[in-house]
Amino acid sequence: MRLLSLLIVPVLLFSCSPKDGDSSQSAADKGADYDAITQKVDSLLAIMTLEEKVGQMNQYNGFWNVTGPTPQDGDAADKYEHLRSGLVGSMLNVRGVENVRAVQKIAVEETRLGIPLIIGFDVIHGYETMSPIPLAESASWDMEAIKRSAEVAAAEAAAAGINWTFAPMVDISRDARWGRVMEGGGEDPYLGSMIAAARVKGFQGDDLSAVNTIAACAKHFAGYGFSESGKDYNTVDVGTSTLYNQIFPPFQASIDAGVRTFMNSFNELNGVPATGNAFLQRDILKGEWKFDGFVVSDWGSIAEMIPHGYAKDNREAAMHAANAGSDMDMESYAYVAELVSLVEDGKVKESLIDDAVGRILRVKYELGLFDDPYRYCDETREKEVIGNPAFQEDVLDMAKKSIVLLKNEGGILPLKPSGQRIAVIGQLAAENNSPLGSWRIASKDSTAVSLLDGLAAYPGNQITYAKGVDVTVGNTAFVFETEINETDNSDFSSAISAARGADVVIMALGEHGFQSGEGRSRAEIGLPGLQQELLEAVYAVNKNIVLVLHNGRPLTIPWAAENLPAIVEAWQLGSQSGNAIAQVLYGDYNPSGKLPMSFPRSVGQVPIYYNHKNTGRPVSPGENLVFWSHYNDESNDPLYAFGHGLSYSSFDYANLQVENNYASQGSIKVSVDVTNSSDVDGKEVVQLYIHDMHASVTRPVMELKGFDLSSIGAGETKTVEFELTDAELGFYNNDGVWIVEPGMFKLFVGTSSTETMSSQFEI
Repeated sequence: MRLLSLLIVPVLLFSCSPKDGDSSQSAADKGADYDAITQKVDSLLAIMTLEEKVGQMNQYNGFWNVTGPTPQDGDAADKYEHLRSGLVGSMLNVRGVENVRAVQKIAVEETRLGIPLIIGFDVIHGYETMSPIPLAESASWDMEAIKRSAEVAAAEAAAAGINWTFAPMVDISRDARWGRVMEGGGEDPYLGSMIAAARVKGFQGDDLSAVNTIAACAKHFAGYGFSESGKDYNTVDVGTSTLYNQIFPPFQASIDAGVRTFMNSFNELNGVPATGNAFLQRDILKGEWKFDGFVVSDWGSIAEMIPHGYAKDNREAAMHAANAGSDMDMESYAYVAELVSLVEDGKVKESLIDDAVGRILRVKYELGLFDDPYRYCDETREKEVIGNPAFQEDVLDMAKKSIVLLKNEGGILPLKPSGQRIAVIGQLAAENNSPLGSWRIASKDSTAVSLLDGLAAYPGNQITYAKGVDVTVGNTAFVFETEINETDNSDFSSAISAARGADVVIMALGEHGFQSGEGRSRAEIGLPGLQQELLEAVYAVNKNIVLVLHNGRPLTIPWAAENLPAIVEAWQLGSQSGNAIAQVLYGDYNPSGKLPMSFPRSVGQVPIYYNHKNTGRPVSPGENLVFWSHYNDESNDPLYAFGHGLSYSSFDYANLQVENNYASQGSIKVSVDVTNSSDVDGKEVVQLYIHDMHASVTRPVMELKGFDLSSIGAGETKTVEFELTDAELGFYNNDGVWIVEPGMFKLFVGTSSTETMSSQFEI
């Protein structure tokens, strides 16, 4: 098929990848250290029994209190015997030096070969010290800050004995109903790729064997973010163009950044569950991309091929997964129970087992576990590193950079430092647990700085607090139990009274931290429960409202956008949440965040995303009142577009220049003058988009291909420059080949995807 494409379209300019090279180095290019590890892996494989090899492919969740009595019967006893017999290669959710040393001691000192365990854990946006949720971090567009956030998380996790995180999640998603958007980088593959690389580098550092780094895991491969109707674990059905151009790029960027593990996804693709999908794992990941790390299943996803209807039992599921390239079984018990006999019966080649185990052993060597299995088990380092107060400055910096100012009219923000009566309304304003967000399983409950706590650092104003309404009822401290309050409005009156006598009202509304995340899809994505009713009741007595949103996904807030003077997107910002928000509200920090996902006007627009296709009947109001691509009852436009975000500074764009050197130098140079026309120093994310106007595969109306986070002083003009090469100008055709086609391109530069200057060029 690829040869046919070359013959049919001879005018195309081909390159093998967006970076004019393979996604990873060949083994011959990786040097002496790589060769030395290869020899060690091969030597160890040569003395391993088939059972011991399969054991390395088996991962168990922590199944007993390792400092307590040895399990004597039941499932835990069987797993314990597997551990002692060398039939466990990895454990997850074992944390703390004492516990990790205990299980590592069994693996190293009681098994025949003494192969150390690799210890995994979901370190998603922090270990004990919590950074903002990943979607919030993505709103910073600040790769160094995102990298530093991952470094802090890695340092704490490694000090707790952990050497592998199941992060970053690099799934692109366009559907805010999906709860796991909080865990990713948003809707755009270019920005998502930059973020993926930053997180991988932050977790892994320059030396994977260093005691403050951990192995990263790019997940979920592939397509999970495109689950139909936004329901978690649901079916995915996408075309080849979407797969190659939207879904794959952040995974490729993760490999370029050196990621050592991948995790496959729960969904099916083309009718084949990802865990058993050889096209994804063997053809693309290990074949075309030459990935030499290992692939772990998601929790139980091998066994879940049975209810998918792809495997009749665990034996067949194990066969499909192993043959497809899934190297490690997380909690399906399929490999340890079935793989030996599958090999003996000729259903799985032992060479595939050797390949999987070799990959796992390689990462263990790279982590330094064979040199010192207890290198991550230092009690002194554990006490010194975990919860180190210095990390609070890092997560505060990240939190401030993550805040997006969505709207600010009438000069209501920043707040005056004194002389104002401020009513603070909303349960979330007093919350010190919810701001920690979802996926914070090693954090200490109720340790976040609440918004009220943050505002208390500014004593010049008179603060009155009223809860107004509970967002949730029941045990919101437990990750699986959040029930929305739909009936109890008994505290409305106190909130209305507080608002009536205030100069400014700060309303903290949104989602509790556990209302987004895995398994937390929502069919309605407005303000949960009675909060909209409360907002309108307060507005009736005082219109000077600053809405501070706490949420893990874009929300539908059209009433607020139309009526309120100021809206601050504060997400779930982690340990320093309240301090970060307060510093932004008072202007001690000038917000610079930009949205990584579009905010819909209504849930009926979802999925909504800026880089959509034009269609054969695009927007044409006034030309055709009925027969064009639109809703009869809603605008096509998002409420707040991708890339949107305001500042207390004002930025003016002028003098867009395009220098076309493609024929001679293979590049297009772009420059624009950005002037801070205010008296406030600020930062601006200058964004560049292109549109390939006529292509052999239709292209989106615009695609982000560059951005620059610039500090621009009051009254200063800065010339921002970009360079477009084949890496930005091309795309993958439907055979998965990267191509650059001659033709006309539109160019857009501006402060968001909807506020731009434009030009065009031809290659």
